[in-house]
Amino acid sequence: MRRKGKWIVGAVLSAALIGSGTGIAVATNGGDDDETPITGPALEKASVAALAYTGGGRVTDTEVGDEEGYYEVEVTLDNGKQADVHLDKDFKVLGSKLDGGDEPNDKD
Repeated sequence: MRRKGKWIVGAVLSAALIGSGTGIAVATNGGDDDETPITGPALEKASVAALAYTGGGRVTDTEVGDEEGYYEVEVTLDNGKQADVHLDKDFKVLGSKLDGGDEPNDKD
C-alpha cells in the first residue's frame, strides 16, 4: 500500500508540472565524459526542486557530484537563458547561477 501511495504522489506531481507549463525532460549527458547524469527517482526529485526554485522552465541537463553541490540541474528558462541550480544530497537548493551571473528568480 505504501508503494502505491508514493507512485500516486509522483504521478500527481508530474501531472501538475506538465499542466502548469513546466517540463522535466529526460536528461542526457551531452558534456564532459566525466559527468554522471542524475537518474531514477533522484532525477525527478532534483528536477522538481530546481524547477520550483527557478519558477519554471525545463530541465535540459543534470550532473551528480558537481563541484558546487551534490547535484546540479541545468534549467532552460522560458526567456531562453540557462540556470544551473546546485542541490545538496537532500535536494535542498544551495545556490544557482544564471548565464549572466544573476540568480534565476531575480527580477532585475
